[in-house]
Amino acid sequence: MSPNIAVIGPGRLGRTLALVLAAQGETICAVGARTQPPEVLAVRIGGPCLATSPEAAVECADLVFLTVPDDAIAPLAAALPWRTGQAVVHCSGATELAALAPAKAAGARVGGFHPLQIFSDPERALALLPGSAVALEAEDAALASELRRLAGLLGMKPLTLQPGTRAAYHGAASFAASFLLSMLDEAAQVWGAIGLPQDLALQALLPLARGTLGAAEARGLAGAQAGPISRGDAGVVAAHLKAFDALGGAHGAFYRELSRRQLTLARASGRLEEASLQRLERLLD
Repeated sequence: MSPNIAVIGPGRLGRTLALVLAAQGETICAVGARTQPPEVLAVRIGGPCLATSPEAAVECADLVFLTVPDDAIAPLAAALPWRTGQAVVHCSGATELAALAPAKAAGARVGGFHPLQIFSDPERALALLPGSAVALEAEDAALASELRRLAGLLGMKPLTLQPGTRAAYHGAASFAASFLLSMLDEAAQVWGAIGLPQDLALQALLPLARGTLGAAEARGLAGAQAGPISRGDAGVVAAHLKAFDALGGAHGAFYRELSRRQLTLARASGRLEEASLQRLERLLD
């Protein structure tokens, strides 16, 4: 029998999670918030869903998702009236389950359910969840099984986290998310410095980025590598370095650091002889 589910914290992630679970036939009994109750969301979900306080949401639910900011998880867990056997799951990537210690002390089972996707646009996130990964953690075997069931229901690929690893997991995921924006920004800054219009940079660079990601999906990271390092073209790399160093700032250092990681992929691909790899290493050093 499926549990009664409450979502506390109807921000972008909370709204998306509540809507997608309801769409898959799960019973969302309440969406809870301290400030203005999310009545529009409750109406959209339909059925028995109530827009109510966090305390009332806890009372009606067998499984509670806390979709609040990281710093709010521990205070909220300490403030709500948990009961024995109830399941309390936060949706943070970086916060350890220790933040739910007050709920555990009250007899609740605790866990983590972190969808590895961006939620800047909840409507778009609804479409992106199937096929995305979700990081799961639970000490209780029955809760772990329930979270895997929900992941499967949403078409998500479960990753099981070990205790104490959440910050490293979440930080590493940033390289595939917001840090991509940092690299696009670097490209736009360099183009602006040489007179290209920065307002056109994103339009020009996004198709290239999509092509790279598509190649990685099809052939893996090493197999998708392109550019001068993948070819062992030390002359082009030297020209890049000269141009970036001439711009000043951290442009040259940023290029060198990323290029060293490219060398690791080039070595893994097996396409270059060791002499070519060493020549590139000397150039970057």
